[in-house]
Amino acid sequence: MKRFESRVSIVTGASQGIGEAIARDLADGGATVVLVDVQRDKLEAVAGSIAAAGGRADARIVDVGDTAAVEAVVTAVAAAHGRIDHLVNNAGITRDGLLMRMKEEDWDAVLRVNLKGAFNFSRAVLRTMIGARYGRIVNIASVVGLMGSAGQTNYSASKAGVIALARSLAREVGSRGITVNAVAPGFIVSAMTDALPEDVRKAYLEIIPLKKFGLPKDVSSAVQFLLSDDAAYITGQVVSVNGGMYM
Repeated sequence: MKRFESRVSIVTGASQGIGEAIARDLADGGATVVLVDVQRDKLEAVAGSIAAAGGRADARIVDVGDTAAVEAVVTAVAAAHGRIDHLVNNAGITRDGLLMRMKEEDWDAVLRVNLKGAFNFSRAVLRTMIGARYGRIVNIASVVGLMGSAGQTNYSASKAGVIALARSLAREVGSRGITVNAVAPGFIVSAMTDALPEDVRKAYLEIIPLKKFGLPKDVSSAVQFLLSDDAAYITGQVVSVNGGMYM
């Protein structure tokens, strides 16, 4: 029997990168994966690829910052599948810039997706999880939510927020059989890191003891563990996946 056989997992921001890796690994583990994103073509391509490999995927186009839309899709997922076991709050955006020059709309956009999105989905799934007296929620944070980053006050604040959300919610729902944790990635190979100038890449690698960027699979592996029964007695924690960049 596969690790996540019969489980139903919601993964936001699942059309690429870390979210895609998490969704694929969950599907490989036997879960029915509900893929959430606003990028329709990419999301449907991922869902189609999972299905072609023998997995079960359900693509849902949802703006995580839209409370009514989130509540509607969670209700529909619970009705369609009869359960919601896992939620991975991964959806996130950046709008970088120094604070003194940051536009209010850039602050609001990042907090709306990264933090309010996690609030919206967490609140929406709780009724089903509490009824089942079982659930696993993992928020994808960031190393900059722990150590800060010049030019990313909005992103850093949102990621610190999802850590605090996880810890506080863990205290609220632990007695109902629900665990809530966070994973804080460091520099992970992506289109963003690929576009960095060579001198910038070298500068970042100098402060990473393992001397390499991580892979989406590295983050997914930590998430899989926290979603599994092996982590049944772990809640309110932050697992750092950063190659030692911040200790």
